[in-house]
Amino acid sequence: MKALVTGAAGGIGRALVAQARAEGYDVDELDLVTGFDVTDPVAWERVGAVELAFLNAGVLTGEADIAAVTDEQYRRIVGVNVDGVVLGVRRLARVCRPGSAIVVTASLAGLTEMPVDPLYALTKHAVVGFVRSVAPQLAERGIRINTVNPGIADTAMVSGSLRAALEAEDFPLLRPEEVANAAWLAATSDETGQAWVVQPGREPLPFRFPGVPGPRSSGRSGIRPPL
Repeated sequence: MKALVTGAAGGIGRALVAQARAEGYDVDELDLVTGFDVTDPVAWERVGAVELAFLNAGVLTGEADIAAVTDEQYRRIVGVNVDGVVLGVRRLARVCRPGSAIVVTASLAGLTEMPVDPLYALTKHAVVGFVRSVAPQLAERGIRINTVNPGIADTAMVSGSLRAALEAEDFPLLRPEEVANAAWLAATSDETGQAWVVQPGREPLPFRFPGVPGPRSSGRSGIRPPL
């Protein structure tokens, strides 16, 4: 059995690689430090079929003030966090066989606000919406896709003043292995299009999105658009 992990050199990435190998998978470790750029469509064209894919690569801008964000920061975070997922899913949809599973590392920032890095929240909201929306057509191909949405994990992305502030409040951090375990639960679940929430001290579980009001129509409680 074959698996791939993007962002494989990071803390969560290494835990995902270890999790997949422990489950008997031969794992391709894809990371910028090993020469794989998730933002490059040509690089994705060289990726073959796998039974399990963890699309995990992600970055922060580290900038809270939107007025201070540079063009380079904006393009980089959208490229890695959004393009890296879309290009990966597109390629996997073309080559993977029925029964395959994809898990995308999103974040709680994709389910709520994150004022300390609004662009990070933007990209993770985009990923959650994309996965939920693309899931039905992948299901027709026999491929399941879900997101895993961890809280703050103890990785190199948590550094400097952020780490100091968390330590001052004795705020519990997730271990990368906890995120990997949740990703495995998402990968082996029968459900698709779900956002699995991971928080310290809690069992991972799919987030239940509230419904939205439909159009008013006499005698009918709600109507879904024919889209």
